[in-house]
Amino acid sequence: MPDHVGMKLGKQAAKIDSRTLKLSRYFLATLPAAPPKVTYSKGVTNWGMMLNDQYGDCTIAGAAHAVQVWTLNCGGKMVTLSDSMVLGYYSTWDGFDPKNEFATDRGGVEIDVLNLWRHDKFNGHELVAYADPDVQNLEHVRQAHNLFGGLYIGLNLPLTAQTQEVWDTPIFKTKKSAPGSWGGHCVFVCDYDQESFTCITWGKLKKMTKSFWLNYCDEAHALLSPDWLSQGKSIHGFDLATLTTDLRAVTG
Repeated sequence: MPDHVGMKLGKQAAKIDSRTLKLSRYFLATLPAAPPKVTYSKGVTNWGMMLNDQYGDCTIAGAAHAVQVWTLNCGGKMVTLSDSMVLGYYSTWDGFDPKNEFATDRGGVEIDVLNLWRHDKFNGHELVAYADPDVQNLEHVRQAHNLFGGLYIGLNLPLTAQTQEVWDTPIFKTKKSAPGSWGGHCVFVCDYDQESFTCITWGKLKKMTKSFWLNYCDEAHALLSPDWLSQGKSIHGFDLATLTTDLRAVTG
């Protein structure tokens, strides 16, 4: 039985911003159904802790895991940011001060991190835009994952998740199974099949059931990065041009 009790979380409450682009707007009628299974982890099992056992830096660790997945699949050599680099961005983007850990180790807001990433490259890795699938529409979630090399998501973890081998919704609801009873956590989803999603967290792969996703995932973001799109990845059936135009309209 796993024991995640000592691990850090760090995702603050999901921020609602009316300017956030909704991914379904850009799905064209020609878009084929999402594949039944997508595996971008490519057999890698050790992804690095990214200091998330010491600090609540999951919003930065999740971004670093995204870079790993994209570079692994688009060139064959996985790029892993150093712990010091992750800590530096935790300070720059989330306001962490290593000299005042108690007061500043508060984690971060996912879309704040993504907006900063759009304007300031993440150790040279660019984020052009992000758009959100409806977390309750699993077909759209799978489409987003397949097209853009995974998903950067937020979970309101229950205490029951601390000791589950596979994250799942308990049959009987208790205070320990309540969303957020443990806290908020940011992870990067790298694989899916028809029954589950697999994310990278605390350096390892972690599977969650569809039921767990539907009950505990409160935000998901498809990240549009040249690390993925410039390597010949197919986006047939997706209106990238309109999304880019809309992005300029809402952000300037």
